[in-house]
Amino acid sequence: MRPHVVAVLALPRVVASDLATPCEVFGHAEVPGCRQPYEVRVCGEGRRVDAGAFDVSVRWDLSALVKAQTVLVPGIRAPISPISPAVLAALRAAARRRVRIASICTGAFVLAQAGLLDGLRATTHWIAARLLAEQFPAVTVDPNVLFVDNGQILTSAGAAAGLDLCLHMLRNDHGAAVAARASRLAVAPLERSGGQAQFIVHEPPTATSSLAPLLEWMTAHLREDLELPTLARKARMSTRTLSRRFREQTGTTPLKWILTARIARAQQLLESTSLSLEEIAAHAGFAAASTLRNRFAQVMGTSPMSYRKLFRGTGATAG
Repeated sequence: MRPHVVAVLALPRVVASDLATPCEVFGHAEVPGCRQPYEVRVCGEGRRVDAGAFDVSVRWDLSALVKAQTVLVPGIRAPISPISPAVLAALRAAARRRVRIASICTGAFVLAQAGLLDGLRATTHWIAARLLAEQFPAVTVDPNVLFVDNGQILTSAGAAAGLDLCLHMLRNDHGAAVAARASRLAVAPLERSGGQAQFIVHEPPTATSSLAPLLEWMTAHLREDLELPTLARKARMSTRTLSRRFREQTGTTPLKWILTARIARAQQLLESTSLSLEEIAAHAGFAAASTLRNRFAQVMGTSPMSYRKLFRGTGATAG
């Protein structure tokens, strides 16, 4: 059986870690009964590519995309910079041949410039998601997931999510056992769900004018009753006026702001303390540990204890 050709596109100012991830996952994949399941070809428009702290010397030019069954586009450090017409044409030609095309991190901007994400749901690193949505309104940008699989076209968030995406593709190609072996070689958890939330630092929206003192007070009193009438009395305005000004100055409602602030407090405590879940719920202003579990899962896409294990290791005490 001929190897499945994976072309990894190295563009100027490529993110080196994004470039290495598919090379490692597919280049070292082990499939029973198959000597070489994948052939990885790193390609570029030129044979030397700027990768920031060093240059990358690539063996293949854009013709590698012609014979590829999978094309990976790693992130680039200047996502809104114009992409070469030759690169865009090669990607569009690959799409017409029904080649599987995937991006890691800001590689989504390259696919968007080629028009390959129009009408599709896509993701990228959370910090660049708003820019992607603004630059390409035909794309439905979801900043809250690790990766999106549209079938032929796939996109992932940053860094570790690129590994999740590659393991997901490997699992689709050859099953869970092969993906599990690859994850162990990478010393990484086996493919987190694509729908799991990116681990964003959920900072509450801030206000730059009249509500700033109120927001500071709310942050310091998350354990207390922060119902709208209470906040209105503290701000010395009617509930209707407070709701209107809150939306104007923070872009959200008081209820949503408080939930985000409480989740952020819980994140901090899960990462930095060994408090039980009941104690964290109390410190963050949740009525019970069960409420924290439900709200945390809704916002973060994972449980508080799974989050703690990822960020503090398995030695953290359970709650």
